[in-house]
Amino acid sequence: MQLSNDQNFLNPQRTLADEIRDSHKVQADLWQGITAFGEITNMVTVYGSARFKEGHKYYELARAMGKELAKNNFAVMTGGGPGVMEAANRGAKEGGGTSLGCNIILPFEQAHNPYVDKLVSFEFFFTRKTILRKNSVAYVLMPGGFGTMDEIFEVLTLIQTHKLPTRPIVCMGKNYWNKLGAFIRETMIEEKTISDSDLDLAFITDDPAEGVAHIKKMLAQHIITKEEIPED
Repeated sequence: MQLSNDQNFLNPQRTLADEIRDSHKVQADLWQGITAFGEITNMVTVYGSARFKEGHKYYELARAMGKELAKNNFAVMTGGGPGVMEAANRGAKEGGGTSLGCNIILPFEQAHNPYVDKLVSFEFFFTRKTILRKNSVAYVLMPGGFGTMDEIFEVLTLIQTHKLPTRPIVCMGKNYWNKLGAFIRETMIEEKTISDSDLDLAFITDDPAEGVAHIKKMLAQHIITKEEIPED
C-alpha cells in the first residue's frame, strides 16, 4: 500500500535527506497557498463533511450559507472537495461571489468540485489546514466528521491561546452542534478544562442571514481593520 506524503513525513524511520527533501515540499505547499490567496482580504472559510449529497439538509444549508456570504461581498473558501465544500462553493457562485478551494492530493483520486474559481492542491494536510485559516476573516462550521472536528478545534485552540487573532466562528446546524455543546458545557466547563468565556468563541444558528450578520457585527466591532470589512 502506497504511503501518503503525510504518512511518509511522520514516519520515524527517516534519513536527514528525507527531512531536507520534504522540508522543501512543505515550503512549496505553503508558498503556493500564500501567493494564490494572499491578496484576498474578505475570505470566509467553510468547513464540513464531504459525505453529504445534493438534497441533504446540510448540503442545502451550506449552499444557502455560501450564497448569503457572496451576497454580502465575502469570498468563500473551502477544501475544494465534494459534499459541504461543493455546496458552499456552489452557493458562492450562485450568489455572484468568488469561490476558492484548497484541495488535497491523495493516493486515490480526490476530485475537486466544479464550482471553484481558484484552486490550489496541497501535498500535506497540515499545510492545507494552515492556508484554509491563514487569511480568512471568519470561519463557518457545518456538520462533519473527524476532519471537521480537527479543523475547528484547532482554530478554537489558536484563538484561545492568542496564536490567531480573534475571529468570528459560526456553527450552522443547531441540532448537530448542540449535542457537542452539551458535552462542552456539562463536562469541560464543569471539570474546568476550559473557561466559561470560551463558550463565547462560537455562535450557533440555523439561519444563514443571522450567521452572516453575526460575522459582520463582530468584524465591525473590534476584530478586522475597517478597510477589510466588505460593504453592503
